Amino acid sequence: MSSSVVPRSEYPRPQMVRQDWLNLNGPWQFEIDAGDSGLERGLRERELSGTITVPFAPESELSGLAHTDFMRAVWYRRTVTIPGAWAGKRTLLHFGAVDHDATVWVNGVEVARHRGGFSPFTADLSGVVRPGEDATIVVRARDPRQGPQARGKQSTRYANYECLYTRTTGIWQTVWLEPVPDVHLRRPRITPDVATSSFTVVTPLSGNRPGSSVRVTVADKDGAVATASTRADADLAPSVRLQLPEDRVRLWEPGDGHLYDVKVELLDEGGAVTDTVDGYAGLRSVAIDGKRVLINGRPVFQRLVLDQGYYPDGLMTAPSDEALLRDIELALAAGFNGARLHQKVFEERFLYHADRLGYLVWGEFGDWGAHDGREQQPTASFITQWLEVLERDVSHPSIIGWCPLNETRQPIHDHVAQLDDVTRGMFLATKLADPTRPVIDASGYSHRVLETDIYDSHNYEQEPATFAGLMSGLSKDEPFVNDLDGQPISVAYRGQPYFVSEYGGIWWNPELAGTAQRADRQTSWGYGQRVRTEDEFHERFAGLTGVLLDNPDMFGYCYTQLTDVFQEENGIYRFDRSTKLDVERVRQVQLRTAASER
Repeated sequence: MSSSVVPRSEYPRPQMVRQDWLNLNGPWQFEIDAGDSGLERGLRERELSGTITVPFAPESELSGLAHTDFMRAVWYRRTVTIPGAWAGKRTLLHFGAVDHDATVWVNGVEVARHRGGFSPFTADLSGVVRPGEDATIVVRARDPRQGPQARGKQSTRYANYECLYTRTTGIWQTVWLEPVPDVHLRRPRITPDVATSSFTVVTPLSGNRPGSSVRVTVADKDGAVATASTRADADLAPSVRLQLPEDRVRLWEPGDGHLYDVKVELLDEGGAVTDTVDGYAGLRSVAIDGKRVLINGRPVFQRLVLDQGYYPDGLMTAPSDEALLRDIELALAAGFNGARLHQKVFEERFLYHADRLGYLVWGEFGDWGAHDGREQQPTASFITQWLEVLERDVSHPSIIGWCPLNETRQPIHDHVAQLDDVTRGMFLATKLADPTRPVIDASGYSHRVLETDIYDSHNYEQEPATFAGLMSGLSKDEPFVNDLDGQPISVAYRGQPYFVSEYGGIWWNPELAGTAQRADRQTSWGYGQRVRTEDEFHERFAGLTGVLLDNPDMFGYCYTQLTDVFQEENGIYRFDRSTKLDVERVRQVQLRTAASER
């Protein structure tokens, strides 16, 4: 890649846009620190031995390295001149995501420490470097092989296997700079209220100045719709409510992602604008009526697909913004109306495209990596990382539910386990951060919170008739519940809305048609017995999906999965997003009205 080309050059934070910013993606100095001894050996002070293309992880092809062995620690270094035009302002250094434990120095001064590979963090460079001066940025990322850590689907073996994939170490999302005034706007929280056709906008501030105010304007394609102002000198997070005129109300709907522009301005005592951010909002509601989940007051059967967000050349980082959009378009073409974003916190640009297209999304955390072979050992940092994710994503209208944990299989016993504490902590943190959306305490396994809003299961039975039998108990409030070798791992079902949030996973590789069913599972893997023909795939998909569509007590499903991922070959599309079966036949199965929508 030419050094003059900035990879992933699009603005990384589309719900809070400032016009002035500097993208730091591209060539950085890089060095692997196999023994995590780099600080002692002077890596913080000296030039590094190699080069990498940020924001792609060193394991990826797009990084220029494709180094797939374990890296206990890695170092990055780059010198950049802070624009002189930013004089009089603070310079913020943003990292979209660094896996896993990051320390950042600028001109030899430590400016940030952050734990967690999925959530963003920021360093304020005030007092360290001034506009017009050079800033030498050094990043160390530690990514140990052992110990409890939120890894998602990253393999802890050298090679990929089954549903675990090539690791991501270090920087894997955009790094960028922006100038802000000394007192500035922080990320607004925008909450829609369909019942009153209004938005509430809470605007946290870095501080308060006498006589200052906040002004919020909501607009559509025809211009300003509503404006509201409030004092910004009395509260650290001023709040306004914007009532939309009846003739300008348009809901954000599945398949119709109508968005309003939202401008937030900070004004001084003389009325001059001192800081501005531009964003957007969608007017939509989520509610629960018995076993139904309602969107804008009506049942919408959630035809979801499991999306793991991996790419052959970029791993967890999409090669381009267009690739993020393309994945949503592929899902829609196959008849799905949304996705469960699985074992990964997706780049915010993905949510932007989902918002625009009216694509339903369940937000999830990449919690796998806490099992010690006996019990789950998630740490307190799972909760802190998840709170950072909620802060980033809470205003995206496409997100219609939260799923902090996934398949935390562990028996229920007579003592409070660490898993119980962390599960409840993540559930309560989610409800406190966002009371407007339903929360699944843990998808599939180990429901450990009695009041969880949603109850679900994972079931990869491949025979439709048997699958129907397993699902038949829901009408009697006796749904299929996952267990562990016959031991209960969940609290009892209490009549909540229920769906099968993983099913299918039909193993199909056209190139292996007619070969032995037990191929090398390192190179081809899927659930159950591999289908022998494409027709057999479609028959099985129609049978399994029909069981769920026809169940009046089911509010949705999530099919595994959108694309093949490395050796896991159960996608609707191939790993490179090319076609491997008749997508229209998949779409047609899902078009009919579900029983719960009638």
